[in-house]
Amino acid sequence: MPDQKQSSPATPRYLTFEEYNERIKNLKDSGDVMDFAKALIAPALQEMLDAELTAHLGYEHGKRRPKDGERNYRNGYGKKTLKTSFGEQEIAVPRDRSGEFQPQAVRRYETVQNDVEEKIVAMYAKGMTTRDINHYLQDIYGVEVSADSVSAITDKVLPLVKEWQGRPLSSVYAVVYLDGIHFKVRDGGRIVARCAYVLLGISTEGQKEILGIYTAQTEGAKFWMQVLTDVRNRGTKDILLCCIDGLTGFSEAIKAVFPDTTVQQCIVHQIRSSMKYVSYLHRDAFCRDLKMIYTAVSEEAGIDALAAAQQKWPQYAHALKSWEAKWTELSPFFAYPPELRRIVYTTNAIEALNRQFRKVTKTTSIFPHDESLLKLLWLAAQDITRTWTRQAVPHWGSVVLQLAVLFPNRITL
Repeated sequence: MPDQKQSSPATPRYLTFEEYNERIKNLKDSGDVMDFAKALIAPALQEMLDAELTAHLGYEHGKRRPKDGERNYRNGYGKKTLKTSFGEQEIAVPRDRSGEFQPQAVRRYETVQNDVEEKIVAMYAKGMTTRDINHYLQDIYGVEVSADSVSAITDKVLPLVKEWQGRPLSSVYAVVYLDGIHFKVRDGGRIVARCAYVLLGISTEGQKEILGIYTAQTEGAKFWMQVLTDVRNRGTKDILLCCIDGLTGFSEAIKAVFPDTTVQQCIVHQIRSSMKYVSYLHRDAFCRDLKMIYTAVSEEAGIDALAAAQQKWPQYAHALKSWEAKWTELSPFFAYPPELRRIVYTTNAIEALNRQFRKVTKTTSIFPHDESLLKLLWLAAQDITRTWTRQAVPHWGSVVLQLAVLFPNRITL
């Protein structure tokens, strides 16, 4: 609708610090969050428009205009109602006398405006700090948007995070990778460690999917069991293969929830653990002998290669003993064809995902609370998974046929 003349509009304003804190305390549900975020958008747009007119005229609002013969000056406001992702917003568009001013933040005759909040959320999802976002908006629009305002705008996704975390899952997953990432979070005036539990699944169609992101104080098998119980409660009845690192009690936690699942411990983690005990002078030769174990053509050949390494390296018996103790969880991949071995013998798939999470979160050394950590991880996950349009595993058709043979009656083609 065209702008309508208005001599003294009630222009939107930012909340004061006291009002902001009071509103935060009174947020009870997703509706309150949306209303709160909505109250912050109109003032931001208003500031942008006023800043644009100031740049156009060359002097600040309320100051005497230059005496250089220029007749153009401020000429009141026009009222406009915009449709945003938060609902309708009423703003006052500043005018100039000559009618030359063409606002960019809200273009003339424009009645739909989703860009500002979406851009702020998108920048935040890329790992930009609230300060970076503020600087960006200052450079583009010449307006300052406070860190509190940016946080409030991005907080609008919190109801979506809860909805995503409780969404139904597929009944069967071919492979699920489990790993944790550690962060620092403020809690009651202290800085404490938090672990983000991440589950990455490969469906029976060969598509990657982040099943969930959970936060807890430390990484442990007990909490992993709670996470897997939640996955089961959301509809997953069976997982064919679980790929894990060497966390103590991990396998027992998985078996308690999904008793038929085959657990494969990451070979790369096991190699790293073994190399802690090896002298730098022997590392190359020792690694070559370890490679003979996990690249063997069969489990029996792998056992023989392990025995040969134990005989050759008696000084590193402790390092090799752990291979023997964990053989039940290290060896399942020997039963699979080469295409399937490459998928499950290491947790590289989820470690690559976690590297992307770290790239986004590296700008925040300490999170103010758990919700801010979960919010940023969720936003990053949405950004990362936009590119997951193709099958995660090459030649998935042949792989799923092999799975159907190895796990009869558990996977439907």
